[in-house]
Amino acid sequence: MNAARDLHPEHLRSLLHFYADAGVEWLLEEEPVDRFAEFQAMRAARGVPAQPEAVSAPQQPARQASVRQEQPRAAAPAPLPNVAIPDGQAVAEAEFAASSARSLDELRTAMEAFNGCNLKTSARCLVFAEGNPRPSIMVIGAMPNAEDDRDGQPFSGRQGAMLDRMLGGIGLARSDLLITNVVPWRPPGNRPPSQREADICRPFIERQIALAEPNHLLVLGNFAARFLLRSNDTIHQLRGEWREIDVCGRTIPAFATLHPQDLVTAAISKRLAWQDLLAFRAGLES
Repeated sequence: MNAARDLHPEHLRSLLHFYADAGVEWLLEEEPVDRFAEFQAMRAARGVPAQPEAVSAPQQPARQASVRQEQPRAAAPAPLPNVAIPDGQAVAEAEFAASSARSLDELRTAMEAFNGCNLKTSARCLVFAEGNPRPSIMVIGAMPNAEDDRDGQPFSGRQGAMLDRMLGGIGLARSDLLITNVVPWRPPGNRPPSQREADICRPFIERQIALAEPNHLLVLGNFAARFLLRSNDTIHQLRGEWREIDVCGRTIPAFATLHPQDLVTAAISKRLAWQDLLAFRAGLES
């Protein structure tokens, strides 16, 4: 195996990007290194005397049992602020927080204050909807990746550039749309959200759709299509056809296609996505 110092800078940069996309957050060496011994050797080489070992405090004599019984019992430690609450309660609290918001700004504030989803404790930040708050088209993906979590924006980095090319090919610009994800916090290692995590996040994405009032939805990828269309079919069974989604008493036409990440990892998917986008554009015009 080649060491990092032996790699060309461009190769090293590509390798680090690959690790980041794969969810790697810590890099470890092949063999353990005693950093304390290295530090002491460095001090000895500079002629710095070693620090004397700490002298333990003299042991206090044991108190009598009667005295110990008179001591007040210590108070229980306060609960941690990010301890997860039961799933059913979390869903109810999410529904209340979402329904209380009267605008996208209020909804974002409510989601930032919400602590009922475990994904929030491991994510760097909330990745909220971005773009036109009153769009004709709303684009919905699955969840933030590492670059989205770092930048605080949906569809950034390579998959964001691919999405821009997908939209530009049918005459759409990101600034004219509202772009968001079903799940607003990045799961650890980019793993798929669990069913309970998705249930907790459902009130928030449905409230985003209700507040934005789009005329059409473009749904990207397997997870988002299954979630919003409430189907167990795969994206290859759901893609390429107009369907309807009921959100807060309103029926909205929705169209599912492949996620930009599918096109980044498998170039053969571009042909299928292009067919879908042409059908989506034709549906908009009709």
